[in-house]
Amino acid sequence: MHALDWAVIAGYLLVMLVIGVWSHRQVSDAADFFTTGGRMPWWLAGISHHMSGYSAVIFVAYAGVAYDQGIVSYVVFLFPLAIGTGIGAFLFAPKWNRLRVHYDIASPLEYLARRFNVSTQQVLAWSGSTLKVFDVAAKWSAVALLMTEFAGIPLVWGIVTTAAVTLVYCTAGGLWADALTELGQFVIQAVAAFAMLAVVGTALSDIGLNYVTFWEALPEGHTSPTTSSYPGYFVLVYMLVKTFEYNGGMWNLAQRYIATRSTIEARRTALLSSALYLVWPLVLMLPMFAAPLLVDVANSEDAYARMALEFLPSGLLGLVLVGFFSHTMAMAASDATAISAVMTRDVLPKISHRAARFTDRQGLLAGRVLTVVFVFLSVVIAVNAEALGGVLGIILTWVGALIGPISIPLMLGMLRPFRHIGPTAALTSWAAGLITYGLTKYAWSMSEAITVASPVLVSMLVFVAVGAIRRDAPPAATEICDALAGRTRRSPENTPEKGPPVST
Repeated sequence: MHALDWAVIAGYLLVMLVIGVWSHRQVSDAADFFTTGGRMPWWLAGISHHMSGYSAVIFVAYAGVAYDQGIVSYVVFLFPLAIGTGIGAFLFAPKWNRLRVHYDIASPLEYLARRFNVSTQQVLAWSGSTLKVFDVAAKWSAVALLMTEFAGIPLVWGIVTTAAVTLVYCTAGGLWADALTELGQFVIQAVAAFAMLAVVGTALSDIGLNYVTFWEALPEGHTSPTTSSYPGYFVLVYMLVKTFEYNGGMWNLAQRYIATRSTIEARRTALLSSALYLVWPLVLMLPMFAAPLLVDVANSEDAYARMALEFLPSGLLGLVLVGFFSHTMAMAASDATAISAVMTRDVLPKISHRAARFTDRQGLLAGRVLTVVFVFLSVVIAVNAEALGGVLGIILTWVGALIGPISIPLMLGMLRPFRHIGPTAALTSWAAGLITYGLTKYAWSMSEAITVASPVLVSMLVFVAVGAIRRDAPPAATEICDALAGRTRRSPENTPEKGPPVST
């Protein structure tokens, strides 16, 4: 890398820190830190939702799949995000906003104590928090691999550097800092993405091809939407998993809906994010699809970085690396804020009487401390990512398979048709999904597709079946589901009126 590339990277990191300092001044209490006080405009929340949804994994693991197998990397891993988020715009996004309006929540799990019981809330909080540590660790590892490929920076230092900068701004400004930095990151990434499109287009023309004709020159099977590794049923199940995950099962994304001003703006947030998931990944991945014609790499996960190194001039190379940074820092920062919200609002008050009596200032301090703890743990795991199955192994099998059992009670518990289902079904479905994952992954060593698909399907089946047999929902369950369906007159639909807290 040239000195100009390093200057671009340094400038980017400086801008992120400045945004963090500015956002710090907008945060006066825990509600500002975790949900912006319900003041985030829908267009900012939509871009933030999109940027928080994927990381540098797209340029490493998904680029590797594109290099080896072609467009299946988009069809399987990214197209389902657009469909799932679009469904959520009507099914889930408004409900998250109503939870803040009616119950003054600041954490996605806060309503579970009344909807099911405290035990259900705590089980989902601890298991989900543990899973997210591994999820973010994979993101640190992905961007560090790119830094190693680009600049020869040792893996450990790449992880520590990225995590340290992210920690500064998200600890200072909370969700405001997350959203504003993600807006800046989206703009920077757009410049980098179109620069990459231009130089790869030039490289294709040098061999007599262009973006219209290169498809016919690709290896056999690269234009097939599904493959033997990722069959059609896997796409459908993955779409189901992502519908839950990207509409609240991945807690940080629920915060974007919670933070908007009204249910209408929450829906617009989801629709904007859905449109971006449909179109923007194609812009990012088009150079990846052409990679087999332009570079020869031993490790397919190095393909995108190798093309950037070969074709980009000084300055633009640094800008593309900044684009890699942007996705990872966006997702990691938003996850850190979400986890600190869950631990501060849902976990600490149940294990400490002192924490249950925190003032707003003390709650804000606790949130910042827990953000530091979360990032530290994820960095420790990231350093050992390869021992855990590599980047794609963590993202696909660990997170993809386990997010379903964790999100089923959280998401279906908001829907009125399931208002009679109580904590027995919630906890049983969670346990059944995790046991299914353990059996398919370790005991039976089944295919990747089955390992990802089985836990969420088993969890859904058990949740509905056990709920039909044992209807032990608490009295508040019907009230909550009615409120989230817009059937209550308790408070105006689109005003930030605050009701009683969800958990005591």
